[in-house]
Amino acid sequence: MNLRLFQIVLLLLRTKALIMNKNTLPQLFRVMASLWIAIAVFGCSTNALANEDSFPLDKAPNRMNNQAALQRGAQLFTNYCLNCHSAHSVRYNRLRDIGLTDEQIKENLLFTGEKVGDLMKVNMSPTESKAWFGKAPPDLSVEVRSRGADWIYTYLRTFYRDDSRPTGWNNLVYKNVGMPHVLWELQGDRAAKFEEVVAHGGASEHKFAGFEQLTPGTLKQHEYDDQVADLVAYMSWMSEPGQLERKRIGVIVLIFLAIFTIIAWRLNKSYWKSIH
Repeated sequence: MNLRLFQIVLLLLRTKALIMNKNTLPQLFRVMASLWIAIAVFGCSTNALANEDSFPLDKAPNRMNNQAALQRGAQLFTNYCLNCHSAHSVRYNRLRDIGLTDEQIKENLLFTGEKVGDLMKVNMSPTESKAWFGKAPPDLSVEVRSRGADWIYTYLRTFYRDDSRPTGWNNLVYKNVGMPHVLWELQGDRAAKFEEVVAHGGASEHKFAGFEQLTPGTLKQHEYDDQVADLVAYMSWMSEPGQLERKRIGVIVLIFLAIFTIIAWRLNKSYWKSIH
């Protein structure tokens, strides 16, 4: 990743040098194209590195611009995730950015005497959580930036019953996970079906063959997927609350740079024309 960033810096310097020279329009366009490709690859590198598991990931719906979805996700997060996981980098009053008032935050998201200006912490101590789950649950402030939205979306939808595990649950994305399925009441109990298939070289492989619904949840599967999508959208927003504004400003900056590049090229051409 550092090498990719270094490449972007070199391309920026080369772009500047080409703008200052004459008769370099073709080279300038080639360098600009390489620069955009390098930036795109650099931006996708986090999600690519996060997908280290063999289980295929489903694409998480993009609901970052849907305030209603973000608000529903915030409610799911405080009701189901914030009992064990903290979000130390976010204060409750930051939820104003997704359209909630202080009064709505107090009535719907604060249950144990917290104040609107408090950080999203849990009362469970790390020692207790390690004793119960094997290790302390991670802080979720930037979990989506670490693993990727697709990873979280698939992970929350692929829990299954496994009596060999201490919690009674296992997961297809994170094998032998220590976390129980906190959303099981919504999704219901499911068992995973596996089959033995012959892989390349004649070796047998334990392959996932689908789920079997043992007991129904309070939601149908598509309704559950919809709520998980809201939760993941909120966690994506929570990982960088200023990202919507950053992206808006970024588009303006890119438009400015494109216009400036054309103006600089025309000025450069006009300057050297008078010499010849």
